[in-house]
Amino acid sequence: MRSVTQHPVLGDELTATQLSRLGVRRGGVLLVHASMRSAGGDAGSMKDSLRVALGPEGTLVVPSFTPENSDTSRSYLERVSGLAESARAVVRAAMPPFDPALTPAPSMGVLAETVRLSPASSRSGHPQTSFTALGPAAGKLLSGHRPDCHLGEESPLARLYEADAQVLLLGTGFAGCTAFHLAEYRRPTRPRRLYRCVVARESGRHWWEYEDIALDDGDFPALGADFVRRRACEVSVGRVRSARSHLFGIRAAVDFATTWLEEHRRGR
Repeated sequence: MRSVTQHPVLGDELTATQLSRLGVRRGGVLLVHASMRSAGGDAGSMKDSLRVALGPEGTLVVPSFTPENSDTSRSYLERVSGLAESARAVVRAAMPPFDPALTPAPSMGVLAETVRLSPASSRSGHPQTSFTALGPAAGKLLSGHRPDCHLGEESPLARLYEADAQVLLLGTGFAGCTAFHLAEYRRPTRPRRLYRCVVARESGRHWWEYEDIALDDGDFPALGADFVRRRACEVSVGRVRSARSHLFGIRAAVDFATTWLEEHRRGR
């Protein structure tokens, strides 16, 4: 028996076959959240496998979020917890401004970063919640990402919904299911809050403050569990390499989440 690790092309084809059997549509649009630690192997070959499964007409999309350049993000607040204000000021002063061509997205995982660094990739311009895409639909999906709309109707998530995209949670849980955030924007009552991050202007580095809805993923695991249980016929579950994975349509997920959130977040 030939070793897959010694024949990366064969490995890519085998993984692509797993993806196709799971239900990834050839020629479609696929939003991927991935844990390469769960999947095993390297991110470059996983990216290639995803593109093989999608085919030349398909488009691969990943989140390229950058909470590292914000002083209102959860990651910043955790980082400076217990620090004096003078020490917090030092942290803020060291934050580089967002540059869509250069700013990394380390918290999104190695696969997302591999896609972002691919020569043919495109990235949306939001300084906090950008997306990166590879494929013929990238320009249409990523254009018009309004800087004061993280994940709503003026973001790539809404364009993915319009494109009837699929979502692949590759070794990750529903806690990080970005698609559910679009449902937050579709609630009749949407709490709002202020956000702040560092951006680049002609005059140099600049702190920018803006208002958007208060994003909350705290109940996404429960939401995801209910989605899988109540819409089981619309969710494919299987292994990609060694990672237990879920594949589903973004429209089904967002429509379910919109109703679910209204039922479970009454009064907030």
